[in-house]
Amino acid sequence: MSGDTPAGRLQALGIVLPAAAAPVANYVAAVRTGHLLMVSGQLPLVEGRLSASGKLGGGISVEKGAEAARWCMINVIAQLEAALGGLHAVRRVVRLGGFIACTPDFTQHATVMNGASDLAVAVFGEAGRHARSTVGVPSLPLDAPVEVEGLFEVDGV
Repeated sequence: MSGDTPAGRLQALGIVLPAAAAPVANYVAAVRTGHLLMVSGQLPLVEGRLSASGKLGGGISVEKGAEAARWCMINVIAQLEAALGGLHAVRRVVRLGGFIACTPDFTQHATVMNGASDLAVAVFGEAGRHARSTVGVPSLPLDAPVEVEGLFEVDGV
């Protein structure tokens, strides 16, 4: 695979995408409208288990949080691949949203979310540069430290 494609870049990074996780409540993993595809929030699951649990500023280091955000992005990309039948149709990463479970005094949200953003750029190149919001929250499902969602521009049907 060519290193000039998202699939080739994943391979060069040594990343094998997991099977896309099934939704656990009343929602769908991805919704497409026109040239936009929205991927629901993904947790830092590795082989079906959280890579970390807890809160930033309360036992989870910034480095571990950034690693969790990277795992979230891997799972976002797996959902993209499942929804599109491959990554060839992704034109650009439009926006990522990051939710960081943290203590009230934690302020390094952006550094944690860079784990996801850096991977988006590594996989999609210039098309991976995106707008972003990152917010601190008191808790996330399953006591996950991070959750990431994404909006993507994709080729037409």
